[in-house]
Amino acid sequence: MTRAALILLSIGTALFVGLLAWQGFGSVVSTLLAAGWGLALVAAFHVVPLALDAGAISVLLPRRRDGAPDHRHHHPLSVRDALFARWIGESVNSLLPAGQIGGPVVMVRQLSQRGMRMRDAAAAITVSTTAQALAQIIFALFGLLMFGAYAAHGALHDLQTATLIATALLGGMIVGFYYAQRRGLFGRLLGVLSRVFGKRDWSGLMTRAEAVDAAVQAMYRERARVAASFVLSLAGWVVGTVEVWLALRFLGHPVDWIDALLLESVGQAIRGAAFMIPGSLGVQEGGYLLLAPLVGLPPDAALALSLAKRAREILLGLPGLLVLHFSERSWQRRRALGHVPAVD
Repeated sequence: MTRAALILLSIGTALFVGLLAWQGFGSVVSTLLAAGWGLALVAAFHVVPLALDAGAISVLLPRRRDGAPDHRHHHPLSVRDALFARWIGESVNSLLPAGQIGGPVVMVRQLSQRGMRMRDAAAAITVSTTAQALAQIIFALFGLLMFGAYAAHGALHDLQTATLIATALLGGMIVGFYYAQRRGLFGRLLGVLSRVFGKRDWSGLMTRAEAVDAAVQAMYRERARVAASFVLSLAGWVVGTVEVWLALRFLGHPVDWIDALLLESVGQAIRGAAFMIPGSLGVQEGGYLLLAPLVGLPPDAALALSLAKRAREILLGLPGLLVLHFSERSWQRRRALGHVPAVD
């Protein structure tokens, strides 16, 4: 873990513990325990938006070509392969201090180990990540508009300000990320690294980086597939609203669908804007506390909801990390025996 990541994790942990202490550990935990086995059902339901996110990746994967495909470089992957990679990547992002960067890297590696060219896998994950982030902004704004139109609450000025700040941060990062991709993100990044570290031959790596950049730009020209990835990502965000709706019912504080939409859409935007803090620790909890009064939730229930979502991350994420560990060991063993080629 880098020093910056350690500092951010420490800040997030302090904020997380401080918010729990402020509301009282006992009341928050007792509210959470009221959900009982319902938390397992919430975790099980998360497979649905996870599958939609996997579909958003799958539509960008290379299709089988005419004739007999090369086993290594033109192997068509299934939705199951994409689902597996998405599950592993989300587990890494949720539970490891990777700052939302480790997940995409792991997804690229997982797809590569299942038969994709590294450059195609990197292009698919890069484009799908961009589409998912854009869908998150649309989802946040949609949730705010729906709440303002239908909910019988007072002034929304503070909420609108917080949401616009979060979406503006996300939007700025997405725009910058997109234009960096179109201008050769990986080649330029490797060029910077070569100037900083030097003292070695970077030509081979530069060739691969430029190949990834070419694959990303070619993928953006396939507008129908990129649009399909965006639609599936947006559907995944919307369906995730059910997770909040279910969790609050099990916690004993049911809300209607519009309120659940507000909590999920704006809450995820706030969490996304704090992507550099591992797991957005503390920020997610603060976001729910900000939103709680608008949907009639007591503060302890808002914190219990955040803990319920973190419990879901653990229930699905720990098995994901275990599978990652054993799959990597199996891959390295088969590679050492010469049964599979090296990841290109």
